[in-house]
Amino acid sequence: MIDEKDDSNYLSKEKFDELTAELEHLKTVRRREIAEQLEYARSLGDLSENAEYEEARNLQAATEDRIRTIEGELSRARIIEHGKGGKGSAVSLGSFVTIQKQGEKEEHTYEIVGSAEANMQEHKISHLSPLGSSLMEKKKGDVFSFDTPKGTQKYKIVNIK
Repeated sequence: MIDEKDDSNYLSKEKFDELTAELEHLKTVRRREIAEQLEYARSLGDLSENAEYEEARNLQAATEDRIRTIEGELSRARIIEHGKGGKGSAVSLGSFVTIQKQGEKEEHTYEIVGSAEANMQEHKISHLSPLGSSLMEKKKGDVFSFDTPKGTQKYKIVNIK
């Protein structure tokens, strides 16, 4: 049976480890800190007009929400195996792809990542983005196009690692 919608959360090993460490910190250290804040706020008396107690409860709710979010991401996580690169390899998750716009000399290199890690400042593009999805399964030397707000753009794949 073919999945209508793949809800996998594609992550690099580094991002998976980072989320795992954050989750562990939230469940152990952060929960204990918040419990201590709540205990202190309770000791101050009347909870109905206790700003410290209200702040600690809001912090607790935000922390528990973040824990649930991370647990959800990790439960759907699929680790990206970095491509082997080399002759004949196709663009896939984990690939570093160098592209060149037709008619221009400047080249741009991007890493293809899952949507949770996409970050244009770090040249990490999602495999689901217009550019990322246009690159998937292409090979070195292929010419491809994709739609942008400025119209259809044509590029050539210069290199894949």
